[in-house]
Amino acid sequence: MALFLLGGRFLKRRTDLKTAMTAIQQHCSSVASGRQHVNGVDLYYEQTGRGKHAVLLIPGALGSTRTDFGPQLKSLNKERFTVVGWDPRGYGQSRPPDRDFPVDFFERDAKDAVDLMKSLGFGKFSLLGWSDGGITALIAAAKNPDLISKMVVWGSNAFVSPDDLTLYEAVRDVSKWSARMRQPMEEVYGAQVFAKTWEGWVDGITQFAKRPEGSICMELLPSISCPSLIIHGEKDPMVPSLHPQYLLKNIKGSRLHLMPEGKHNLHLRYADEFNRLVEDFLEE
Repeated sequence: MALFLLGGRFLKRRTDLKTAMTAIQQHCSSVASGRQHVNGVDLYYEQTGRGKHAVLLIPGALGSTRTDFGPQLKSLNKERFTVVGWDPRGYGQSRPPDRDFPVDFFERDAKDAVDLMKSLGFGKFSLLGWSDGGITALIAAAKNPDLISKMVVWGSNAFVSPDDLTLYEAVRDVSKWSARMRQPMEEVYGAQVFAKTWEGWVDGITQFAKRPEGSICMELLPSISCPSLIIHGEKDPMVPSLHPQYLLKNIKGSRLHLMPEGKHNLHLRYADEFNRLVEDFLEE
């Protein structure tokens, strides 16, 4: 789930976006960027660091490497890690095509993510997935156990509950948002494309409620075999605690780390703490 307008990405969104973009600007001289043709589309990516441990950052709904992971691209240890950020198809700078949301859009993103890393020459790598990107990471790890070293997810869910549906519908119409809340994504997409794409996302995520138990990827969790860290912000109004608890229960050997003050954007708001936590886990 990746509603960027709530749970900390809400009133503070512009501040967090500014922080992320500043971080990108500060390290841009050490970043390689480009587009890689993968599964019929040109995917934009950024790569930094020269460590042996490759890490892929997977953004949330309508997110991109620049809006979602500035502090990670800037500050994750470049001697120990090679960090790759990317814009999923139809998001950010991976356009065209326009984004659509068929019933398998998470599986499609997972395949794109894995195939992008393979095309860049990485035979084994870890995943950091935020929100929708965490769902993508869960699916990628389940379907590619030989490729995924470790996985970190936060702000993510394996199913859609009735309460989740209520929240999605409440934020469907972006014209009801304040201009300040709309601005960051309108700067990326333009007002009309943003509104259309956001409504498409709401339709796309709510369709999972028609599945048994509202499953997005519940049936795949037992297939995840890599060491997995689930991070949860205890003040995240977007993702109630039942979601990380479900992941913990159903991913073998996983662990859960709680951040008492964390909201949905905990990796931006508490970037130093988050980065240390991730580095320690990846290096174990």
